Amino acid sequence: MNFSEVFKQSNQLCRVSPDGKYLATCVQYRLVVRDVNTLQILHLYTCLDQIVHMEWSSDSLFILCAMYKRGLVQVWSLEQPDWYCKIDEGSIGLVSSRWSPDGRHILNTTEFHVSILTMLKSISCALFPPWSVVPGIDFSRDGCYMALAERRDCRDYVSVFVCDDWHLLRHFETETQDLAGVEWSPNGCVLAVWDSCLEYKVLLYSLDGRLLSTFSAYEWSLGIKSLAWSPSSQFLAIGSYDGKVRILNHITWKKVTEFDHPATINNTKAVVYKEVERKPVVGSADLSIQHHITMGSTLFNTQSKYEICPLPVQVPVVKPDLDRANPKVGVSSMAFSSDNRYLATKNDNMACVVWVWDMQRLGLLAVLEQTSAVRCFQWDPRRPRLALCTGNAKLYLWSPAGCVSVQVPAEGGFQVQSVTWHCSGDSLILLGKEQLCLCYMEVGEEEEEEDDDVK
Repeated sequence: MNFSEVFKQSNQLCRVSPDGKYLATCVQYRLVVRDVNTLQILHLYTCLDQIVHMEWSSDSLFILCAMYKRGLVQVWSLEQPDWYCKIDEGSIGLVSSRWSPDGRHILNTTEFHVSILTMLKSISCALFPPWSVVPGIDFSRDGCYMALAERRDCRDYVSVFVCDDWHLLRHFETETQDLAGVEWSPNGCVLAVWDSCLEYKVLLYSLDGRLLSTFSAYEWSLGIKSLAWSPSSQFLAIGSYDGKVRILNHITWKKVTEFDHPATINNTKAVVYKEVERKPVVGSADLSIQHHITMGSTLFNTQSKYEICPLPVQVPVVKPDLDRANPKVGVSSMAFSSDNRYLATKNDNMACVVWVWDMQRLGLLAVLEQTSAVRCFQWDPRRPRLALCTGNAKLYLWSPAGCVSVQVPAEGGFQVQSVTWHCSGDSLILLGKEQLCLCYMEVGEEEEEEDDDVK
């Protein structure tokens, strides 16, 4: 496992192009495009203000940079570096901006919740109906359809548009009290619509607007906090404020199982990995030279490794303050592995723990207990390998073979706030508060490290 040098970035804005060839980063009002292999700078663009959102087009030829406070969007071209497109929303403001799947249209959402469609190089605009749902827009994975949620006269509606010419295909009312979001299944055949946290309800619609199923957990139940489709569209995972994950199947759209996050783990089929820290021993002869080493040096950093804990294991639980807004409770993060085999979850009042579930036997497989709260986790897009970070100078990896803790050898107090896999699965982008570096995975290296690090 190797690491690159450290580069600057702002607002966690670092994106790999869809074709995997380029790495775009934002530093204040500058956009830097590098070759992902050599990390050499290929293009340097200057925007009119500090960039708060950045996104690649689907064909990796254009980059969108949004400056919400000024209501501006600038689009840059990799093929023609001197060309750029400027979209000024003016006094109506700008809330969000994103690409359409074809990479030639931009959808801007203004403060009045009107989405405006702009075609690059041939000016064209279309105003969609007002909507007040965030997230209220979702594209099917194949880029053929767009679902738009809207609210009129205290009623919720969903409109489905064909992305080729943006004509309206379906428009129907949903059986929700306060629609909270919409999301297409990966195969584009089913649209999931769910209610706000005040009511536990998920509705599943076919492409023609026909209601396939309505799922409500139980009376007076806590609401939905997160939702995730499996890559094959076979399962729909629903994370709730009650700390449970309910799995629906794609045949009957009924619940097939329910995953709980207990405070005491006594499942004999699950392996509990606990991170154990140890500080390096510094001899008296080394104390005199320690003062000459910078504070950001990795020489005296706390080391850590995983240990397998005997059952039963008590998981640390934080009692949430229910009198404050947005209490830390419920399942907020879920992600399926690319092969549909595993599901990773995080319960917010157990912030230091990541749970890994086996979707073949529908049971708990592994539990990773960290010393600090988990900030981010993400699956390798090619292999069943999970990367996570906790806001320190370490990178953590799990696979069916075991766990490993890796010290990031970056100077200057680099702390990993989030991780992103390259589309090939051969490298990771590690983002700090104002810096980034790349971690290069070597084939067969992970298994060797796991054998040495997990006892």
